[in-house]
Amino acid sequence: MSFCIHIIAGARPNFMKIAPLWHALSKEPWCTTKIIHTGQHYDASMSGSFFQDLNLPTPHHALNVGSGSHTEQTANIMMAYEEVCHDNRPDLVIVVGDVNSTIATALVAKKLGFCLAHLEAGLRSGDRTMPEEINRLATDAISDILWTPSADANENLLNEGVDKSKIDFVGNIMIDSFELQREAIEKHPLHELQFPRKSYATVTLHRPSNVDTIKPLTRIVDCLLEVADHIPLAFPIHPRTEKCLLKHGLMEKLSHKNIQTLPPLPYRAFMSLVNSSRLVITDSGGIQEETSYLGIPCLTLRENTERPITISQGTNKLVSIDGLLKQVRSSLAADSANKAPQIELWDGKTAERITEALKVRFLA
Repeated sequence: MSFCIHIIAGARPNFMKIAPLWHALSKEPWCTTKIIHTGQHYDASMSGSFFQDLNLPTPHHALNVGSGSHTEQTANIMMAYEEVCHDNRPDLVIVVGDVNSTIATALVAKKLGFCLAHLEAGLRSGDRTMPEEINRLATDAISDILWTPSADANENLLNEGVDKSKIDFVGNIMIDSFELQREAIEKHPLHELQFPRKSYATVTLHRPSNVDTIKPLTRIVDCLLEVADHIPLAFPIHPRTEKCLLKHGLMEKLSHKNIQTLPPLPYRAFMSLVNSSRLVITDSGGIQEETSYLGIPCLTLRENTERPITISQGTNKLVSIDGLLKQVRSSLAADSANKAPQIELWDGKTAERITEALKVRFLA
């Protein structure tokens, strides 16, 4: 019987990370690879359109867990995934990133005795108040195979006492996703955008610490209005952020001639928007990597990052809300030509390395 692999996806960043791996493993005759979609992001703009853009098949199993508190969502994913595993036992479970779907399905896999691999292992922010940091630590602690995106991730795991035989330094899978779609991204029309290419900043916000409560969200909105006097802003609004803006009566404040709000965008459209930006303002994780790869200045509205290599070797800077305008001015005053850093194994071949590493582990 063919070796059975489950690849878990639940939130939008997961979809981009599983796509290159799915395409690589689906060509292998020795394994059968199935996509398990937990439904953590469950609307078309956050899920279905990404599968279409990334040429992914309809998920083999859809758990449809929907939203809820961290505890509710994690518990519901665990119960639903356990049922799938009873009917379709995998030889290997691959989890990606640091969302609730990651830790929930990882726990089920290990409690049922399956081999577990974590893609994007070893990332650390050092901030245990972030749910994502807890998910990263717990998932890495129980995984049998740890696929790391950067040298600092290897060091983090070794410093935590992880046996080096579990660690495979494979590179950054997000770059594979971009390279798979590069031609389509570069050709994607931005008909809805009011601003010329390289004349604007892209803004993305969704972190609870930034958007869930009125005080920081109001400060951010006021700061964006100041920034918009210096550079136009294209702002695709995450559903969580939109809900909070409406709740606190802040959406109308964004009515500025130099601010264009947009709905959540599919992968190609979003990456086309980023690729055409002069700079990016974000609190996301993955965008720190993509902007570094593309040589686009990135200002991250967070106190810390689990991707410090994007600061030491990339184009990323951590900024406070109060310091954002100053950093925007500094970025605009700098040379606008893209100077893309060369970070080790960020080359679009991570899925190939993972496939070969699996052959060594399971077929040798």
